[in-house]
Amino acid sequence: MLEKILKWGKKKEEVPPLTDNGIRFGRYSDNNKPLAKVQEWTRAETLFKEQKFHESIAAFFNYLTDDEAGNVFFKKENDAEGQFHFFQGSKVIRGFYNKDILEAEVTLAAMPQPSVPVMRRLLEMNFNLYYTRYALHDGKLTMLFTSDVVTANPSKLYYGLKELATKADKQDDLLVHDFTALQAADVEHVAEIPPAEKEVKYKYLQLWIKETLDLAATVDGDKYAGGVAYLLLALAFRIDFLIVPEGKLLVAIERIVEIYFRKDERPVPVKNHDMMEEFAKLQAKTKDEIFSNLFRSRYTFSIVTPQAHKTIADAIYNANQNIRWYKENKHTQIAAKISEYGIAYCQYSYSLPRPVTELFQLFMMVNYPEYFAELGLKRDYYNRSTDALNKETITAAVEAVQTAWQEKYPQLKMKLDKVKFDSLVSFNQSFTTEIEYLNLETK
Repeated sequence: MLEKILKWGKKKEEVPPLTDNGIRFGRYSDNNKPLAKVQEWTRAETLFKEQKFHESIAAFFNYLTDDEAGNVFFKKENDAEGQFHFFQGSKVIRGFYNKDILEAEVTLAAMPQPSVPVMRRLLEMNFNLYYTRYALHDGKLTMLFTSDVVTANPSKLYYGLKELATKADKQDDLLVHDFTALQAADVEHVAEIPPAEKEVKYKYLQLWIKETLDLAATVDGDKYAGGVAYLLLALAFRIDFLIVPEGKLLVAIERIVEIYFRKDERPVPVKNHDMMEEFAKLQAKTKDEIFSNLFRSRYTFSIVTPQAHKTIADAIYNANQNIRWYKENKHTQIAAKISEYGIAYCQYSYSLPRPVTELFQLFMMVNYPEYFAELGLKRDYYNRSTDALNKETITAAVEAVQTAWQEKYPQLKMKLDKVKFDSLVSFNQSFTTEIEYLNLETK
């Protein structure tokens, strides 16, 4: 008994972090603020109600700052004036406030010569904006957000600046791609990633697409349309989370997902065909095209919104309910990807609590060990050649996540005795099922 206790304690100390080389996975989520930041939001609201408007603005930007990401820079000039800038993907938003107004601006693209088609596009897009507007200033297309200080309550600032940042980050690449009259501008802050990391990401982008299309070709596309759809969507979500595409590559992935979820009358086999065609186009892109859309970004706002855990649980449950037939009929590869789809859909579509994202990353590290190993994150979770899962290392990693988030989520406890380690497909189904049952009530 003493020997077991000593071994257990040693393993706990030696559990490696999920990421220890600066590489991050998945989309940015801003709903995991520590308690001190949440209190700054409350303080900003209180100060605004007390008509201490400039102090409220300062508290708001303190709330918005992610100290780990280094995403927001705020400077008070005096009690009634200040400057700020913050990052959202490929864009940097700059602004100021004084005793009367707060204004923020972001450059979308340079337009050396006037273009009627460009201005028509911007005029049409203006109708879909609530807080912001497009503008032309000194030969540059910009977006603006302006508010009187006396009406700049925290909610207005949050949703106004979020619209400004997220729309600009989306539209700059689309506009430059669609109109030859435009040129990329104000992107000097974007951080390059090492060439070796780009090589690995390009390799696995190509490999996963080929493997998925080849697997889909092994079954009847009409009879197994649902299974094929799961394969293709799981692939899109995997690329989004593990490759972390930016720019036009991200737009291409979002377009593939939109094909399936678009509300139209087309049957699933037709949608699958269209998704496969889009993946084939990705395969055909040159390495330079892919590399240009792989870079390190800082974010301030999540592009998706938080959801109640029941919504996440339902998505996982519905996916896992569709596994049985594929398992019983020996389509184990498809069955494993259906389990991946359930949790990956949530990671793609919602702003998840951080521990859920970390458990999803662990799930992906189990399923794709070769990819992580080539990125320098070799973990002894799964041996594909023998289909052997390492129960001890996986269990230790889960417990490390739970311990790290115990203060915020005191009831967070995965029932590891219910997780199956006899095969990858059994692990995927049981592991995601236990995520479904997590208690994520905050302290």
